[in-house]
Amino acid sequence: MKKVLYILFGCIGLVLGAVGAVLPLLPAFPFLMLAAYCFARSSQRLHNWFTSTKLYKNNLESFAKGRGMTWSTKLRIMVTVTLVMSIGFFMMGSVPVGRIILGCVWLFHILFFIFGIKTLSPAQAEHYRKLDEAAPQA
Repeated sequence: MKKVLYILFGCIGLVLGAVGAVLPLLPAFPFLMLAAYCFARSSQRLHNWFTSTKLYKNNLESFAKGRGMTWSTKLRIMVTVTLVMSIGFFMMGSVPVGRIILGCVWLFHILFFIFGIKTLSPAQAEHYRKLDEAAPQA
């Protein structure tokens, strides 16, 4: 039963992540992280399939391997989350505490992406991509 729930949540995360990769208002990153986590817990076969998809390779692989992200990837994520959070911020016009909390979460998010995640140059990202393609698959 547990594996079925992981597969279900992994599929939901994958679909929302794929939609988020196309739509600028839906962040792909957290949903793809959810899918990676759930597929890893559900079965090795599903995990191997997911980590071989282009969606994973373009959005998560470098971060998941502890390497970092390019500025363009960081900016895309930060802009998307800022747009989504601004909707909530403006809808909480009569809830100042909610706005303060949302503002703090947004600030932490921006600081984390700027200072907490290593920034790769496009050349470094390409170098790592080539290394991963040349490495034998386990």
